[in-house]
Amino acid sequence: MSTHPLPPATGEPVVTARRRAGARSAWRPVMAATLLAAAAALGTAAPVHALPAATQRATVSAWISDGWGGGTVTSNPAGINCHTTAWDPYAEDAQPQPNPSGPCEASFPVGTTITFTATPDPGSNVNFPPDPNPLTVRAGYNAVWAMFCPNDGLCMSY
Repeated sequence: MSTHPLPPATGEPVVTARRRAGARSAWRPVMAATLLAAAAALGTAAPVHALPAATQRATVSAWISDGWGGGTVTSNPAGINCHTTAWDPYAEDAQPQPNPSGPCEASFPVGTTITFTATPDPGSNVNFPPDPNPLTVRAGYNAVWAMFCPNDGLCMSY
């Protein structure tokens, strides 16, 4: 006779495990050895794809908005030196606006704090300084935005 009370009647079947005598002693040493070996292997293994944070790099992009003025956005530390040329879409001989020149993207270590400077060309002004400024590089996408406008007041912003 069992000294254990019966489980409450729930309408669900009750499953009990029975061990045969002596079975308990055979699997314990094997299981313990397996667990110890697994723990030792996991303690020394390092994922191949993981890099220390200091060596992870991310791209930073400088976007100079279409304000029709000219100027350059530079970064400190160096890497970005992005220039856009002033453009008058209403000029008689207007051509499509040229693309920015110079490196407008650069790779920096994650965690680096970058300060940006916007320098207008003669005849232009900084309508919107680099933002965000400073920028702390994070894994993934990082961008800074600035706008230059011509001094004559003709400025496009959106």
